[in-house]
Amino acid sequence: MSAPSDLSFLSHSGSVLETLTPVTFDEVGRILSRSPAKSFSMDIIPTSLVLRCKHVLSEIIAYFANLSFFEGRFPALFKQATVTPLIKGHSLDKSVPPNYRPISNLNFISKVLERLFLCRFQSHILKSPNFNSHQSAYRPYCSTETSLQLLLDHVYSALMRGSRLYLSHLI
Repeated sequence: MSAPSDLSFLSHSGSVLETLTPVTFDEVGRILSRSPAKSFSMDIIPTSLVLRCKHVLSEIIAYFANLSFFEGRFPALFKQATVTPLIKGHSLDKSVPPNYRPISNLNFISKVLERLFLCRFQSHILKSPNFNSHQSAYRPYCSTETSLQLLLDHVYSALMRGSRLYLSHLI
């Protein structure tokens, strides 16, 4: 089953995300405190140095994030990633390209900016009346496993009631 080509029937009825709340250096400091010291080739400054100097750099990163959010632009330097193919399973044929999934390693500061934006975006999305309560993406503590558990719960409940099971009722 393919998605309809005309999605004009979908209308947004919630509030519009026009501005983002300002980032504070305390917020950046909390993110840095929970970050591992792993560095990648894309890092301009080693992550371990950023973490050791977080009291000074938190203010600079907060300023940079606020400027990026206010202007609605993300620097091209932070859009670059090192992509590494990772085999999906040890028993899969390594000569078949679809058996790999791409792993993108981003600049550490870019990941911090993404987390700062996600905090703001996620709270907006979760408040939207258009957000499906059964959706797993963009929800804390939800995953494909929680979706599968919900689906199985519906299937088992229907079987216990002896009712006919229609997939359209589960979606």
